[in-house]
Amino acid sequence: MGATRSRGSSLAPDSPVPFWALIAFTFILFIAPQAYLPMLKPLHLALIAAIVAIGSFVFERLSRGLPVVVLHRENVLILLLLFWIMITLPLSYWIGGSIQILVGLYLKTLIVYWLLSHVVTTGQRLRRIAWALTLMAIPIALTALWHFLAGDFIERGLRPDELRIIGYDAPLTGNPNDLALTLNLFLPLAVGLFLGSRNPVRRALLLGCICLDAVAVIATFSRGGFLTLCVVCLVYMGILFRRGYRQLPFLAMFLALAVLPLLPAGYINRLSTIAHISTDPSGSAQTRWSDTLAAAKYVITHPVIGAGIGNDKLALNQVRGATWTEVHDAYLEFGVDLGLPGMILFLLLLRGFLRRGRAAQRRLARKGSDPQQYYLAEGIRVSLIAFCIAAFFHPIAYHFFFYIFAALALAVDTMAKSTGPDTGSLGRHLVPMWYVAAPPTPHL
Repeated sequence: MGATRSRGSSLAPDSPVPFWALIAFTFILFIAPQAYLPMLKPLHLALIAAIVAIGSFVFERLSRGLPVVVLHRENVLILLLLFWIMITLPLSYWIGGSIQILVGLYLKTLIVYWLLSHVVTTGQRLRRIAWALTLMAIPIALTALWHFLAGDFIERGLRPDELRIIGYDAPLTGNPNDLALTLNLFLPLAVGLFLGSRNPVRRALLLGCICLDAVAVIATFSRGGFLTLCVVCLVYMGILFRRGYRQLPFLAMFLALAVLPLLPAGYINRLSTIAHISTDPSGSAQTRWSDTLAAAKYVITHPVIGAGIGNDKLALNQVRGATWTEVHDAYLEFGVDLGLPGMILFLLLLRGFLRRGRAAQRRLARKGSDPQQYYLAEGIRVSLIAFCIAAFFHPIAYHFFFYIFAALALAVDTMAKSTGPDTGSLGRHLVPMWYVAAPPTPHL
């Protein structure tokens, strides 16, 4: 009888409490209502949401006799990375600073990853989290456009190509570069919802969100944001081209050329500094390139033990002088902080989750599953590809950005493994890494 009850308990539907508490935490993280309603600050809403999510999830799993953590291959890699951080912690340049980054940021990031990868267990929850992130992008994008149109710039009196808007007042979007990064990573989810939806009202809303996100990225004048946006567009154009929509990519390219005269003043000049670094009048391109070279030099001279988690500023001060700036490259950030072992573990994580996204698409395609779920799996994979590019321009090694989409990739692959029998709708032929043939036809 005990075994029967345990089996029945494990097959019961998951409690919605951890999922909705995690949605609330994500909303507070990205939208930061306490920044606009000061009376909410003493309530510590993010902490309350996190405690509810963790407590309810652990209680439910233990009461049903289920493991609190499922050790997938990628989770083992994360544990190895965490273990390496702990091993190198006593050898860090500033132990107190390393502990602060580890406890105050990275462990929180891993907790969100752990919860998200375990509570997104159904197609309905996957759609809800995709809608939640898509809708959260709206106030962020609108704020970016408002700042640009109102002339709310970080510094005034500069040339047009030097003006940068004020960011959205939230921890992850406080500067224009991070704002552009957030919108770029959320955008593929909106595309996935759009491609899989038949409702004309929802499709119109999603199309508006897609356009709004793209325009807001341009308004940030972020060079890394522009390159990441281009990658997202190119990947989707390639996908649509393979699926028979041969005219759409060329139409998109024509429209892109047509809107060039409508770009903000100085935008082309700023983009030109990507290739011609020495021409940047603000000096930021030269500084970042100098920091990149200094970081690479440090990794070469300290290949095993780095400066310690979060200590890349101190390490770079020794190489190129005390400017107290961090390297704007997540890969080199891992290399400087944790040496080549840390960088390699992170690269293996990236590879693992990209493979998860591809595997999920292939399984969902063969099983003839819900088209919406398939296109969301595709959107998650495109977001991870976008992150691979954005990581070259942002110091985001320990932040939430990557781990949110990594968790979704793991969750959708786990769902794909348990979704119905294999119908063989697409056969078992191998497909390239970047493109996966879809069973349904997108509703364009």
